[in-house]
Amino acid sequence: MWMRLAAIAAFALVPRVYAQAPASAVPLSLDAAIARVAVDHPDLQLVDAQRPVLEARRDAASLRPPLQFGADVENLLGSGDNRGLKGLETTVSLSGVLERGGKLDARRLLAQSNLDALAPQRATARLDLLAETARRYLDVARAQSALDIALTDIEQRRRAVNAARVRLQAGASPESVLFTAQAMLAQAELDRDRATQEAASARLALAALWGARQAGFASVSGNALRLPAARDFDVLADELQRAPELAELLGEERVRDAQLQLARTAARPDWNWQVGVRNSRADSATSLVGGFSIPLGSARRAAPEIREAEANLALLPYERKARLQQLYATLAEAHGRYAGARLEVERLQRDVLPQLQKAERAAEQAWRAGAASYMEWAQLQAMRIEARQRQLDSAIAAQTALIEIQRLTGQSMLADDATVALENAR
Repeated sequence: MWMRLAAIAAFALVPRVYAQAPASAVPLSLDAAIARVAVDHPDLQLVDAQRPVLEARRDAASLRPPLQFGADVENLLGSGDNRGLKGLETTVSLSGVLERGGKLDARRLLAQSNLDALAPQRATARLDLLAETARRYLDVARAQSALDIALTDIEQRRRAVNAARVRLQAGASPESVLFTAQAMLAQAELDRDRATQEAASARLALAALWGARQAGFASVSGNALRLPAARDFDVLADELQRAPELAELLGEERVRDAQLQLARTAARPDWNWQVGVRNSRADSATSLVGGFSIPLGSARRAAPEIREAEANLALLPYERKARLQQLYATLAEAHGRYAGARLEVERLQRDVLPQLQKAERAAEQAWRAGAASYMEWAQLQAMRIEARQRQLDSAIAAQTALIEIQRLTGQSMLADDATVALENAR
């Protein structure tokens, strides 16, 4: 099925050749559209561009506190025995901070967790973009199908105009019948022109996803009426546990846990140390000096930040449960819409449209023979076109639901993946 979202892997490995515009006579496939978007869409490039920023932050977090070189001068330009430089004392020192509590490892873990969280974020962005590509591709396919319906309507309305003209010339029907048939033909031609314009706009909207100013293709190869059976709802519901949105929450959990670990390290104070050499000009004596300091009350000051980090981490199970329930409700609604719309498409194709076509042909023959009125024939023509339009609307609703289901699960939802492979090979 052309509307499947199982082509997610095309985003990861795609040759640059897809960036070239295909020949206008060749219908554009969904896989080709996906590949073009994967190469050129700025949303994915933006996510990838964040990686160097996070890598730089990780490298910065891996650095220990710097050593500091210092020089102190005492008894300079004094009076009495310390007049001028006589009592000058100079101390050259080296100082630093001895981190305690695993602060370095905690910083590294937080920076790496932010970097790791980029992968599920990119996967979610990729799925959203893939779904948007499929929806715009579906818009083109819908417009093409609407054009086919309009052309069918034009063909049958032209038959009616020709038959009305013949009967008018033979004196078998009034001139008003011909005018009515011509008006209905004009309406069908208007539907054709509108579908043509919608198809052009939909092609341009699709091409805009890869930054093109012109569509570069005349049609797409998708068939909106092709609706294979879906997998059981229970199977799809189980796949929600591996949904990209939940995977993104898992990455957020690692980040918040790392933030908690970093907050806890602040409860253990760092030691500030200093060593140096002091020289006294008065007696030319040299001595070693040293010292250290420990801030007091570190645990009390760190407590609020620790509580905040613990609270943020404790929120995640509730956020995951709420997100899962939301995904489940959306999946249930989309799966129901797909099943109902698919049933309607099949029943219209099997039971309604063939009968309406037979009825329309029979009404035409009866009117030509004078056994039925023109309005009976015209009404059956309109019913046939309305049924086809209803079938198309149901197919579009089903395809839209299918796109949403596959966006939610990140998996193919078709009952038979072998059928998918066969259809893609055609």
